[in-house]
Amino acid sequence: MNFKFQISNFKFQNSILKITGSKSETNRLLLLQALYPNLLLENTSNSDDSEVMIKALNAKHLKPKTQYLKIDVHHAGTAMRFLTAYFAIQEGFDVHLTGSSRMKERPIQILVDALNELGAEISYLEKVGFPPLKIKGKKLTKSKVSLSANVSSQYISALMLIAPKLENGLELILEGEITSVPYINMTLALLNEMGIETSFIENKIIVKPKSAIHNSQFIIESDWSSASYWFSIIALSEIGTQITLSSFKENSLQGDFALVELYKNFGVETVFNDNNSITVSKVNTKFQKSFNFNLQSSPDIAQTIAVTCFGLGVSCHLTGLHTLKIKETDRLEALKIELTKLGAAISVTNVSLTLEQSENIHPNVRISTYQDHRMAMSFAPLALKVPIIIENAEVVSKSYPTFWEDFAAFNFSVVNE
Repeated sequence: MNFKFQISNFKFQNSILKITGSKSETNRLLLLQALYPNLLLENTSNSDDSEVMIKALNAKHLKPKTQYLKIDVHHAGTAMRFLTAYFAIQEGFDVHLTGSSRMKERPIQILVDALNELGAEISYLEKVGFPPLKIKGKKLTKSKVSLSANVSSQYISALMLIAPKLENGLELILEGEITSVPYINMTLALLNEMGIETSFIENKIIVKPKSAIHNSQFIIESDWSSASYWFSIIALSEIGTQITLSSFKENSLQGDFALVELYKNFGVETVFNDNNSITVSKVNTKFQKSFNFNLQSSPDIAQTIAVTCFGLGVSCHLTGLHTLKIKETDRLEALKIELTKLGAAISVTNVSLTLEQSENIHPNVRISTYQDHRMAMSFAPLALKVPIIIENAEVVSKSYPTFWEDFAAFNFSVVNE
């Protein structure tokens, strides 16, 4: 399904939009709920990734312990990492964990090695170091492991989430520069809110064991990554354009909360309201024409920021992007290809992106999405500038299933080609 977009009488004014719960928080809490069933959740994400988590965790109850479960996570990278750790400690269950063709190209050896070092029994069904996996659930008796911390924080979070159910808890020694620290802190904070004792000092994380928790209820904050596309729309709009988004916290656990400060550079102001909503407004068009941002703590908004800069005709140098090489696609190369089609002068390395100033945007360009939800949504705001075609637009369901409905509701002309 391809969508063509352009703007018709566009103006946000006192518009209110409900954003679904954070996918990152939801997927962590779903796994914790499977370990502690008296944990109640509200405002869970309606994303494909979270639906995959729910289905996989429920699958445990569908077959007797003497048979193996085959679980397909499709494109859900978070689910692949978290479920690998979860099923490693499910005694008596044999699981074949697989995914899409792209998932089979995404490395997982660092996590598998760490779990096996703790006593797990995980092997590769095809290529060593990559899914699909064969997991024989068993009791893990060891409580200390080291792993590389500069590839993906999801490996670390996966281990932390199962740690309180290990007999002696877990001590994690992180080697190398630690990537995406806010996501590690999110996991720690959620564990702490459940009454699980943790510490994170220098390169060592300790999670204490806890066999049970009191009845607990979590209201999940809305997703800042999903909000990023609306920040981009406001940044590309006229002064006075604004939208209200709910439900967001000023003390957010999410790394992409960095949007609030980053988009000040593009003349966007964010006001936190008393009802846990935010009002995002375009207040200024006079700002510098070149930016340097280190996005190591919030790499998921790199595509949004790069497209925003291109739409505003400003240059940017983005660093801290090494994790983008192993996402749903190689996001750095995908950005280079698609922005070049639109007329951008752009270069990328394995860890950075450099975009030059550009005054012209080519209209009616077909944007390939590479089975990557963020490619589709990050390019959509350019419809404020020129008509644009998004190929395979349905990929947004991975994290934001109602994105196109929300998009069309605000005078964006949407044509299904």
